[in-house]
Amino acid sequence: MHKLKLALIASTLVLSAGASQAEDLVFTLKNGTKSVLNNFHASPVGVDKWEDDIFGQDVLEPGESMQITIADGRDKCDYDMRFEFQGDDLETTTDTQNLCEMGEYTIQE
Repeated sequence: MHKLKLALIASTLVLSAGASQAEDLVFTLKNGTKSVLNNFHASPVGVDKWEDDIFGQDVLEPGESMQITIADGRDKCDYDMRFEFQGDDLETTTDTQNLCEMGEYTIQE
């Protein structure tokens, strides 16, 4: 019985260690345009649809910055990003970046 408890504890520790390897991706997003950025989506490269808007109810005004945290539990670094602007000021813009290596990203016109 004692060996069974030790085996269960050991397997739980191994599983917990494996699950904690995926770290949150954190970077600063700067709006370097003259337009309000309404929506920001990021999905790992290879995912066929855009994930939920990261801003939620927020927007990013021209010249402002916001800390972005992607805590999706994935062990990925390369993300497709989609930027949607207010009205017809700017067209929707997309880009692909390695978010693990990026501390700051500025969207430009």
